[in-house]
Amino acid sequence: MKQRLKRTFFQRDIRLAADELIGKLIVRKFGEGEIGSFRITEIEIYIGEEDLACHAAKGRTKRTEVMYLNGGLVYVYLIYGMYWMFNIVCGPEENPQAILVRSVKNIEGPGRLGRKLKLDERFYGEDLEISDRIWIEDDGKRYNYSKHARINIDYADEIWKNKAYRFRIVD
Repeated sequence: MKQRLKRTFFQRDIRLAADELIGKLIVRKFGEGEIGSFRITEIEIYIGEEDLACHAAKGRTKRTEVMYLNGGLVYVYLIYGMYWMFNIVCGPEENPQAILVRSVKNIEGPGRLGRKLKLDERFYGEDLEISDRIWIEDDGKRYNYSKHARINIDYADEIWKNKAYRFRIVD
């Protein structure tokens, strides 16, 4: 039986949330009642101001404000002027952590995912527990995953570039 994840799922340490998020379903309600369900196959975690690959490493800004709120909210941002990245805020208030969803089954890459989900700036701060257009569900299935270094973070130093903070489902 599918069950929508509660806000409390995300309001704990990001490592715990990420460990259980891999394999869950992003559910997106589009116009005209169309509903899509997408199995999460790859994520990356970003852990606060100390993580030099995390947007919060530069402190609190208009862009990162949502990361400083309680977990369970959507953090979207635009890259290359065309791709909206889907992130989920984790942890308690004032502890900026987020999980970037990199891929779902049959859709590789966070830019493609953002397009498939038809994301835009209006999703910034969306509450996944009560939203009527996007949420995360648990269908009870569990998946094995492997851990890897994050990618496309050349701006971070070697320590943060090499942390095994990218999780991928193992087929």
